[in-house]
Amino acid sequence: MQNEPWQISAEIEVTIPFHDVDMMAVAWHGHYFRYIELARCALLDLIDYNYPQMEASGYLWPIIDTRMKYLAPLRFGQRVRVRATLTEYQNRLKIDYLLSDAASGTRTSKGYSIQVAVSKASGEMCLASPQVLLDKLGVSQ
Repeated sequence: MQNEPWQISAEIEVTIPFHDVDMMAVAWHGHYFRYIELARCALLDLIDYNYPQMEASGYLWPIIDTRMKYLAPLRFGQRVRVRATLTEYQNRLKIDYLLSDAASGTRTSKGYSIQVAVSKASGEMCLASPQVLLDKLGVSQ
């Protein structure tokens, strides 16, 4: 299946640090959200619409839903590839994530996050993505 022109991905690598693991040397499940946040920011940098640019454009983009499915544990010292892919943009930002062992390519977890635009001035949620996002993605409404 061919990706849409706006369907972009960013990939980062993370080495699981000692302070993220438990006594069994396995990364605590909550830290995975920090790893995907790093990949999400790398993705948003690609379209020049990371959190400072979002706020400057008059919109805040809180996360309203997120999910992570754990397939295999991440361990201390492991190099992990984290890929973030924008999969929806029209009424929300949906970003899918895939975490895999950098050496073997084995998938370790997958998930997604959903964000919506909120007017900074009024605090109201927007029912459609603002024009500034569409412009950054090079799509017309």
